[in-house]
Amino acid sequence: MSRWRFRPLLWLALALLSLPAPALAASDPWFGRDKWMHFGASAALAAGGYAVGAAIWEEPEPALALGAGIALGVGIGKELYDLAGYGHPSWRDLAWDVAGTGVGLLLAWAIHRALAPDDSATVAAGRGFGLVLRW
Repeated sequence: MSRWRFRPLLWLALALLSLPAPALAASDPWFGRDKWMHFGASAALAAGGYAVGAAIWEEPEPALALGAGIALGVGIGKELYDLAGYGHPSWRDLAWDVAGTGVGLLLAWAIHRALAPDDSATVAAGRGFGLVLRW
C-alpha cells in the first residue's frame, strides 16, 4: 500500500513535464548576463538578511530563515511582476535566485562563525577574556 502513496505526485510531475516548453526558452540562456545579476542580487540580499538576523537572534536558524525569506521573496516577487506583463518571466531566473540565495547564506554564515567563535570554548580553556565580534 505504501508504494502507491506518491502516485498523485508522480501524475503531477508527468503532467508538468508534458506541457509544451515556452518559446522563450530559446532566447533565455542559462548563462546570460541577467542570470548573473539574479545570482548576485540574491546572494547580497540573503547575506544582508542573515546579518540583520544575526544581530537580532543568537541562534543561526532564524537568521538563515530571514536571509532566505528576503532573497527568495524578492526573487519570486520579481518573477510574478514579470508574469503580470511587465517583463519576461523565467524559471531559469528563479533557479539562479535560489542558487544565489544558497551561496549568500553559506558565505554569511561562514564569516559569522569565523568572526564570532563559540564563547564556551574560551571559558572552557580557562581564559576569562576573548574578542568576540558580532555583526
